[in-house]
Amino acid sequence: MSPRTASFPRKREAEGACWCARGAALLLLAGLATSAAALELVDDRGRKLVLEQPPARIVTLAPNLAEIAFAAGAGDRIVGVSMFTDYPPAATRLPQVSASGRTDFEAIVRLKVDLALAWVSGNRPSDLERLERLGVPVFATEARRLADVPRLVRTIGRLAGDPSEAEASALAFERAVTELRARYAARPTVRVFYEIWHEPLMTIGGTHLVSDVLATCGARNVFELAQGFAFPVSAEQLYARAPDAIVVSTFLGSEASAAARWRQRFAPLAAVQAGHVYFIDSSLANRMGPRLAEGAATLCGLVDRARTRD
Repeated sequence: MSPRTASFPRKREAEGACWCARGAALLLLAGLATSAAALELVDDRGRKLVLEQPPARIVTLAPNLAEIAFAAGAGDRIVGVSMFTDYPPAATRLPQVSASGRTDFEAIVRLKVDLALAWVSGNRPSDLERLERLGVPVFATEARRLADVPRLVRTIGRLAGDPSEAEASALAFERAVTELRARYAARPTVRVFYEIWHEPLMTIGGTHLVSDVLATCGARNVFELAQGFAFPVSAEQLYARAPDAIVVSTFLGSEASAAARWRQRFAPLAAVQAGHVYFIDSSLANRMGPRLAEGAATLCGLVDRARTRD
C-alpha cells in the first residue's frame, strides 16, 4: 500500500473528529441560545414562571386579561376566554373556559394550552394550583393601581415574545392618565360614594383600582379607609359618610332603574337631593385593562359635573 493510500483512513478519521467537535460546539451554542431565550418572570402571587419559549396557546381567565393580551399583541395566541369577555370583538368568538370564578379544566386540557393568564382576586387559588398540577403554566395578575395596567401590558407582551406592540399600548395608556392628573390636580376635592352592586349595597375600599382612578380625578372615595377590597355597606354607614356625589357602575341600559332606586331608598342624602347621582359603564370603569383610560376620563367628567353644579 502506498504511503498516500495508507494515509487516507487517517485523514478520514481526522475529518470525522473535526466534524464531531464542530457538532458538539453547535449543540452547545444551541443550548446556550435556548437558555438565553428562556424567560423568567414573577407573577403577582410572588411565584416564578419560567418559559423556554413564547407560549403559542393562551387562555385568559378574566375579561380584563383578554383585553390586556390583545393590547399586548398576543391576540392571535388566545384560544380561550372567560365568561363576560365582550371586548375586543375577536375575543367574543373564542370558546369560554371559565365562568363565575370557576375553571373548565377539561376544556383547557383539550385546547392544549401552554399558558393561563389568571386574576388573583377573581380566580380561586385551588383552581390555579390544579391547573399547574395538570402541567399548565399559570401567570396570575392583580391590578391595584393605574400604573399596574401598563405594567401588565408590557409583561404579557414579553411573555408573547414581541414587546413592541405592547410598549405602544402601555405608553398610550400612561400618556392618557398623565393628562388626566394634570387637568384635575388643582380642582376642589369631591367626596364620592362608588356603588359596584345594589343588593346588597356594595362599594370598594382604598386598595381597589377605582380608588386610584378617583384620586386621579381629584376625588376621594368616602370608604377609602375601610378594610377590604369590595364589601357591603349599610344605609347608616352611607349617611354617616355624607358623600358629595354618587357614582353607580352599572350595565348599559339600566341607568333609569338605578336612578329610581336611589331616589326611593336614599332621598334624604344631600347628593341625591342635589342631583349628584351619576352612572358609568362598569366594563369601562371597573375592568382592570387598557380601556380603563377611557373609563377614567369618563369618571373624571362625572366628578367635574358635581363641581360645576355646586
